[in-house]
Parts: sequence; structure tokens; C-alpha cells
Amino acid sequence: MVVISVANQKGGVGKTTTAINLASALAEKNRRVLLVDLDPQGNATTSLGFNRHQVFISIYEVLIEGIAVRSAIFPTIQNNLSLLPSNENLPGVEVLLSQRPDRARILIKALSSINSYYDYILIDCPPSLGILTLNALVASDGILIPMQAEFLALEGLTQLLKTIGIVREDLNRQLEVFGVVFTMYDGRTRLTREVEEEVRGFFEGRTTVFETTIPRTVRLAEAPSHGLPITMYESSSNAAEAYRNLAEEIINVTETRIGKGLAGADTGIGRVAEEPGREGDSAGVGRMGEGDSPHPDQAESPPAPPLVP
Repeated sequence: MVVISVANQKGGVGKTTTAINLASALAEKNRRVLLVDLDPQGNATTSLGFNRHQVFISIYEVLIEGIAVRSAIFPTIQNNLSLLPSNENLPGVEVLLSQRPDRARILIKALSSINSYYDYILIDCPPSLGILTLNALVASDGILIPMQAEFLALEGLTQLLKTIGIVREDLNRQLEVFGVVFTMYDGRTRLTREVEEEVRGFFEGRTTVFETTIPRTVRLAEAPSHGLPITMYESSSNAAEAYRNLAEEIINVTETRIGKGLAGADTGIGRVAEEPGREGDSAGVGRMGEGDSPHPDQAESPPAPPLVP
């Protein structure tokens, strides 16, 4: 199993969109995928057709009440793709966890009980560097950084890399940067090309800047309102093909270990990532689809996921 945090402390960069549609594209490629909605806004939950105001077993109950993570996992409309949703209580987690001595390691302990059930766990992080994002980074093997090809995005990237270095030094020495992906990409503008060139030059030979870029399209913006990833809403669109290509690159980085990772807090990147392994490749939930139970060994199945009318 490979755990990937989709993270960027700058908001509005297509982070949740990337988490949802990359998860879907990986599921299309017969990988067993769990998407964890760790963002208090709950957009990943809503975008997959769930009403977060009617979700009563979620990541909040896992983190705060200690409920078994298996009880909070729901199948989605797509085979191989499951969701650990958020609900309207999640914004209070930062305050409730602030005094706990183990506050940075609660998520990794919860996910350890399902480490043989999935090929990939993708965590949609909030656009901040609080306790929730810290939990995600501690629990992850690597980070996927979505960013726009804009000047201010460069500053956010620099700050994020410094934070990753600190986390790696103190809490998770195996944490890697799996790569940077450009989102809402428009190659016709000079600014886009200049920022892309600068980012590729900065990371050259040290970590992956994916060749795939995600275009800005109306279809991609429409898909969440239908509760579907772009690969199901408009399967033949440019955006759907882009996320399929990104999934291929992610598989290449994580399963053949071509990617390079972060070496230290000074953003010197050069250490080749170690193989995280894929335990229990034949075990676990298998291909989950509509009507399947979230886990074969779950004592009591959670209620059916409430769909947005």
C-alpha cells in the first residue's frame, strides 16, 4: 500500500479536484483505492455524491472518538474506489486534538489497521499546515503537490517544501515528494510557460515534475455537481485523459520507484525513495462497487451512504 497526501497550503490550486480524479483514474486501472477526505470543507465527500450533513460515521469519529476506521469507509459508485468521508464536525478537530500528546500520529494509527486492503490511499489535505495536514504527512509515504503556473504559487511551493523538510526531520523520515503536477493549465500564456520552466529547472534531477498537465475545462468544474469524477462524468474529455495519464505517471513513480524524494529541510532533494511495499496484494476489499460492504471483516456494516438528491 502507498499512502499519498495531495497537499498544498495555498488554496484554489485544484487540490481536491486532483485527489478525486486521480483516485478515480487509479481505480480504473484496477488499483484498490481509498480516498480520505481530511479537508474540513468536505468537498471531496460532496463531489462523490455524499451529503456531508447526513454522514454520521466519518473521519471525525475515527480521529476523535476512536471508532474503527473500517466502520467509516463507504463504497462509491465506481468499482475499486472507496471513501473515508468528512462531515460537518470536522472543523472542530484542530481544537480538540491540540492538547493530545499523540496528536500528530492519530491518523497513521487508524490507517495501520487497513494497510493490506488497498493499493493506494489518497488523502485530500486542507489548504493549511495545521494538525490535520500534519497527521496526513506523518501517515504518508509521499506527497503529490498540485500547483498553478502562477507567480504566487511559487511562494507557496517554497513554504510547503520547508514544512515537508521539518516533518521529515522530526516525525516521518520516509516522507518523499512524489512529484508536482500543474493544474488549471493554459499553455497559451507566457506566464504559464515561464513559471513551468522555472519549476522544472528548480527540481531538475531531484524530484519529478510530471509531464502531464491538467487543463482548465468546464467539464471538470461541472462534474462535482453530479457527484461523479471526470472519468465517469465525461470519460472522453481532455481532463479525463489527463488524469489517466497522471495515474500512469504516479504508478511509474510509486511502483517502479523512479521518483526521487526530499533529502532535508533545506529543500535539497536527492534521496531515492525506498520501496514502501504493497502488502496483502490479494487480500482485503477487492473490487468495491455500489451495494458492496466496505470490508469483509467488519462486524457491523455502516449505513448506506446518503446521496445528494
